[in-house]
Amino acid sequence: MVQEFITAGKIVGAHGVRGELKLLPQGIDAPSLARFGTYYIDGAPVTPTARREHKGCLLVKLPGVEDMDAALALKGKSVAVRRQDGDLPGGVYFDQELLGLTARDAATGEALGTVEEVLLYPAHKIYAVRGGKDEYLIPAVPAFVKEINITEGYLDIHVWEGMGSHED
Repeated sequence: MVQEFITAGKIVGAHGVRGELKLLPQGIDAPSLARFGTYYIDGAPVTPTARREHKGCLLVKLPGVEDMDAALALKGKSVAVRRQDGDLPGGVYFDQELLGLTARDAATGEALGTVEEVLLYPAHKIYAVRGGKDEYLIPAVPAFVKEINITEGYLDIHVWEGMGSHED
């Protein structure tokens, strides 16, 4: 499901006294978020003059935000991006883009349900697929995920015996 604007993070505070913003990524990692040239705050495009990664966050310097008070005034605001504004490598998706995709059995093409949630675990993400005859918790690794196609709205998975919630 192609979305024009994707919520990519939230401003959680200021970093230092020179107006740097601390941006907490949502649904993507900081290095991937740093690849975007334009961010959207309250619908207005903003081009950062500098950005760097720091402890899982992205520190961003915006034009017109010159001190800590100006940075703190933006605290709590959501930051969106447009996918076409970033140069993401193939196979990198925002969690928000995956929600609503139809999960299909890669071998048979049978619809298994819809991706309703992306769960974050230390090792990797888990796609929660619900709405079919079973619930599936699919590890987001190549052994389970064959293909993700956002434009056509599907996620093909390798179904293993016992993966469904009602299978023995």
